[in-house]
Amino acid sequence: MDFLSNFVSDFIGQLQSPTLGFLIGGMIIAALGSQLQIPDSIYKFIVFMLLIKVGLSGGIAIRKANLGEIFLPALFAVLLGILIVFIARYTLAQLPKIKMVDALATGGLFGAVSGSTLAAGLTALEAQGIEYEAWAAALYPFMDIPALVTAIVMASVYLSKRRNDKEEEFSKVEYVSKQAVAAGDYSSMEYPTTRQEYLSQQRGTPKRVEIWPIVKESLQGSALSALLLGLALGLFTQPESVYESFFNPLFRGLLSILMLIMGMEATARLSELRKVAQWYAVYAFIAPLVHGFIAFGFGMIAHALTGFSLGGVVILAVIACSSSDISGPPTLRAGIPSANPSAYVGSSTAIGTPVAIGIGIPLYIGLAQAIMGG
Repeated sequence: MDFLSNFVSDFIGQLQSPTLGFLIGGMIIAALGSQLQIPDSIYKFIVFMLLIKVGLSGGIAIRKANLGEIFLPALFAVLLGILIVFIARYTLAQLPKIKMVDALATGGLFGAVSGSTLAAGLTALEAQGIEYEAWAAALYPFMDIPALVTAIVMASVYLSKRRNDKEEEFSKVEYVSKQAVAAGDYSSMEYPTTRQEYLSQQRGTPKRVEIWPIVKESLQGSALSALLLGLALGLFTQPESVYESFFNPLFRGLLSILMLIMGMEATARLSELRKVAQWYAVYAFIAPLVHGFIAFGFGMIAHALTGFSLGGVVILAVIACSSSDISGPPTLRAGIPSANPSAYVGSSTAIGTPVAIGIGIPLYIGLAQAIMGG
């Protein structure tokens, strides 16, 4: 009973955090028709600053850490990124009016990581005084890239197989129609009888899906570029002085502005979500929390085996609960051009991100505090 009461009180406390307050405030003023606008260049600068800060802290911590401690959480992050796409493949894609490519793109976006949600989670942990490994933020790319690659590869294989099946069916129909006029003993020979059949035979197996261009495009995205730059600077330079005097003090203020922007954006995206099947709204509400609970379970395994902190477990759950809002959409737009952006971007921004920040972060922190209290 004490476990449950502590959990509920901590959860309610998290709902009153400034981070969530700015997010809800942005949603409310946008719904009321406010003309407040924050330039896109400022938004991009804020995201850059936040991810550079996260990368610097992670790089500094990795430089000082035992690499053996990082291996298992990083492995779990990779597995989670892939697993989340498969969950979408065998749940969302099976629902009425849901196209396979749209479901895979949505799974890829929800498997990829939101830098802003990660930043919000780190701020919430610090506000609660919960310790975590600074390198835990570096788990970001270990989940992000496998999720995007898996989604694009699965969509490419699916579309290629579907295309080949249609061509094979069409060729068989034309081949049978030609048999009626075949003469002599040549009718049983397997010669192509149409141009389409000939081209189908020449194609042979489906074209291979190139993995490296997908990975390269993900790495070149603005979010991962900023994070990896910070990681490299933290690893190979001595940035502690500029980190403590400049990046760290600005972190929470910039995050508050970012949450305000994201709240306004979430309200604006609701109109896009209405254009697609309502099942996306259901998925976008339930899936992030399920992903986070699965990650929390993996994190507890790492906690038991390697001493991974409960704060680190929360970070793993938060990045699994998040859905990419910066690097993911353009990568998926290029990798799965036939997918509907209103489906995966609308469900992520309008519902997935508010759920991750407003419910997921306080939920996993409350669960960790309840476990620590026990």
